[in-house]
Amino acid sequence: MNSKVKQIQVIRSSMPLYEDYIEEIKDLWESGWLTNMGTKHQQLEADLMQYLCSPNISLYSNGHLALENAIAAYNLTGEVITTPFTFASTTHAIVRNGLTPVFADIDPDDYTLQTENLESLITERTSAIIPVHVYGTICNVKEIERISRKYNLKVIYDAAHAFGVTVNGQGVGNFGDVSMFSFHATKVFNTIEGGALTFRDSNIKEKLTALKNFGITGQESVDYIGGNAKMNEFQAAMGLCNLRNIDMEIKKRKVVVERYYENLNSVEGIKLLKAQDSVRSNYAYFPVVFDGYKYTRDEVHELLKGKSIFSRKYFYPLTNSLECYKGSFNTRETPVAKYIADRVLTLPLFADLSLEDVDRICEIIKG
Repeated sequence: MNSKVKQIQVIRSSMPLYEDYIEEIKDLWESGWLTNMGTKHQQLEADLMQYLCSPNISLYSNGHLALENAIAAYNLTGEVITTPFTFASTTHAIVRNGLTPVFADIDPDDYTLQTENLESLITERTSAIIPVHVYGTICNVKEIERISRKYNLKVIYDAAHAFGVTVNGQGVGNFGDVSMFSFHATKVFNTIEGGALTFRDSNIKEKLTALKNFGITGQESVDYIGGNAKMNEFQAAMGLCNLRNIDMEIKKRKVVVERYYENLNSVEGIKLLKAQDSVRSNYAYFPVVFDGYKYTRDEVHELLKGKSIFSRKYFYPLTNSLECYKGSFNTRETPVAKYIADRVLTLPLFADLSLEDVDRICEIIKG
């Protein structure tokens, strides 16, 4: 590959001005408090509670451990209904807690967990539902709430893609019992690595705090079998800086997404996600499904790659077909998810992607 050719990655991490970050971390050299829920950590929790309009929040070193801790906090048993159309982390978090994932299919229009057949998957062993908001598109939270109450099930949302999204003006982190947000460098809002849980019941705050700190509840007491998932002060400082710019970042992403729609919305054989009613998006990803197009998804992926433009087959493969679960699940039970996974491609999307580059990407796709 010619190193002089301009490369366009599928994402580019949003970062504050160098000077702003240096100013934010400067006092860490004076305090020497680098981790263990220091002043930056405490400030970021407070600021995020306000931004996400959530009454309770707990920060983590990454989103995966946040999800594992959320599951552990409720002492779930047996089976958990979820979706295979997600990143491996979601399924792994369930299995690593000693639970059995039961896979529901996805809605063919928004790719979130299908609610029409959800009740048919519930058994006496079901203890929770873990739906996934994908690409910034939101699950049918109203129906999931109705079903969970009917069967007395916990609902833990994987909201890794949904930072800052609102539904009818309500922060998405207020649905279900818990929502997990990822602050990985690839996300709309990042703390380099990191994550958070928002939750309804303030009574689990102490347990969540303990679980991410080796189970420690006091100077000489360890009440839980916990791990180490604390966000450090440098991560929190990055979050404080990025949070100041997040609304502008989302606005920039919106402009990019709108340009993609202008270019591709009327192309036969190309399916784009439609905006959801009453949902304010964060424009996290731009997925395209190639369904009867003149090029297959894989051919488009290679066409772009040949021009040093990198897209991603996301989500592919389905988690119920990963090698580590070989023989455990049947992808024929989730045919819509398999159909979409075999055809979906996320195109480059980040705040500073130029409209000229969007046009060029689309011209290559349209051939």
